[in-house]
Amino acid sequence: MAIVKVINHPLIQHKLAILRNKKTSVKEFRELISEISGLMCYEATRNLPTREVEVQTPVAIAKCRVLAGKKLAIVPILRAGLGMVDAMVDLIPSAKIGHIGLYRDPETHKPVEYYCKLPEDIENRQVFVVDPMLATGGSAVAAIDFLKARGCKHITMMNIIGCPEGVKAVQEAHPDVDIYMAACDEKLNEHAYIIPGLGDAGDRIFGTK
Repeated sequence: MAIVKVINHPLIQHKLAILRNKKTSVKEFRELISEISGLMCYEATRNLPTREVEVQTPVAIAKCRVLAGKKLAIVPILRAGLGMVDAMVDLIPSAKIGHIGLYRDPETHKPVEYYCKLPEDIENRQVFVVDPMLATGGSAVAAIDFLKARGCKHITMMNIIGCPEGVKAVQEAHPDVDIYMAACDEKLNEHAYIIPGLGDAGDRIFGTK
């Protein structure tokens, strides 16, 4: 079974408290999503393989470590996942970016695909699927389904807030996918929103509600 890790770093937890506050402005919310994503990226990439190289410094030869193995890709689930991309690209500028567009049917709460555009060599990359919320898990499972159908074998899920129902759904459908979160909240309500959560991440990032 893959790992599920809640990242309890004090900086992340502090920023998360502000992120949850309904009074937090769109500007600050957007900045916090990006900052938390960057901090989470350190932990989610902790086990990337490296190799030793020699580097000529101004005074001597230094033995250093650089990334080895598969190249990386970041795949946000539209639209809210876009808020997590820039901070990760700042840290991994060579990563390619794909996009998977899904929306949740308001009646069935099931994901509906409306867009999917991925790098041509996506099957050869370590893929980080990003979405601020892991609620029912339907969108996450569908996005991972799409990636595996295109040959991806190394996939990591990154969410800012999750819940037991979403984690269970991903684990049952894709037991090989690691999940990294800043918080795992109590439950879903009758409208399939995470409690206590932070509301609709997409609306709060883009100011559409």
